[in-house]
Amino acid sequence: MRLWDRFVGVIGGRNIIMALGVLYLVLVAGWVFMPTPPEMAPSNTLIVVSFIGGSGALLLGGGYRLPRTDILPRFYSTIAVWCLVGIGVMLAILALYNFQPGPGLSNLIRSVLILTGFSSVAGYGVGTYAAHAKTGNYQLERQNRLLEQTQRQLEESNQRLEQFAYAASHDLQEPLRMVSSYLELIERRYGDELDEDGEEFLDYAIDGSERMKEMIEGLLEYSRVDTQGEPFEPVDLDEVLANVRKDLELQIEETQTTIETDELPRVEGDESQLRQLFQNLLSNAIEYTGDEAPRIDVSAERDTEEWIISVRDNGIGIDPEDQDRVFEVFQRLHSQEEHSGTGIGLALCKRIVERHGGEIRIDSAPGEGTTFTFSLPAVPDKADTHPTQSDSIST
Repeated sequence: MRLWDRFVGVIGGRNIIMALGVLYLVLVAGWVFMPTPPEMAPSNTLIVVSFIGGSGALLLGGGYRLPRTDILPRFYSTIAVWCLVGIGVMLAILALYNFQPGPGLSNLIRSVLILTGFSSVAGYGVGTYAAHAKTGNYQLERQNRLLEQTQRQLEESNQRLEQFAYAASHDLQEPLRMVSSYLELIERRYGDELDEDGEEFLDYAIDGSERMKEMIEGLLEYSRVDTQGEPFEPVDLDEVLANVRKDLELQIEETQTTIETDELPRVEGDESQLRQLFQNLLSNAIEYTGDEAPRIDVSAERDTEEWIISVRDNGIGIDPEDQDRVFEVFQRLHSQEEHSGTGIGLALCKRIVERHGGEIRIDSAPGEGTTFTFSLPAVPDKADTHPTQSDSIST
């Protein structure tokens, strides 16, 4: 059939289909004006005309409407080939029938026109189905190629990100260490000789270098979430939260923070990154507190194959217009004098959650506290059920 495909491809599949339709319409018109046997009734003539003319009309109309279908033009030739195959197969059958020793066809021309018309329409149907299948396969292969291209671009982007991370960890941090060291040296040796303005300027410089160091370290950590993460394994979030509470113990005591939590589930994830996630969210809740002592509630709810974790605080809240910005790198809503921070913490949280296949969102209003809700994959364990008891802990 490949030779037929080449032949049909040169002429044009749609042109061949429409030409076949016109041919049958012309043949039926010629057959009408041919003398008919006296025994053939007008009704029989009308039936024959409808059979032959109907086949021609279907082929002509089908070819005309092909551009309105989902079939790609490159596969019109498939339909034409099947139409020609149908005609060829029917002619071969009729030839074999005439060679058999029994009685032949009473009217060979009429039989050929009717049967080949039917077979060409049948071929059109089979060809349309095949062309649809080829179109679907072609589009699927094209999508796969686009996905592969996108994957390569992502891999290249990750490689560039790795190179940037290397620069951040070495090329940028080394001169910053030198600046910080010399500033501290100046403070130790000449601090007593500086006036009040000089001491203030030096404090600003030291503080700026320290904040720059924290920003570079945070950016380095942000860039390595995907490339330096550990393989996923079952993680007990109760243990993760307990470790975070120990890390933040001094901050919790100084601010008289109260943390209440339900019994948390086991999830599939990177334990160190999940620990960083909870530490950032709890630190954020403690930092952006209002007039009252910070109060944080941590809860979990099962949703099919995921756990929905919520961290709710009674802090100053976030304006709805700014809620998308907080997940962007270096997007701070407050000045350094109001609240300390690098502007990377929540961006890092979002990246960690996305690496775990989940989403994180904010529900907040100014003065009404903030709730961070994120999803994590559940451990595929029948024994892992929804917690029914509440384990409230206050600090």
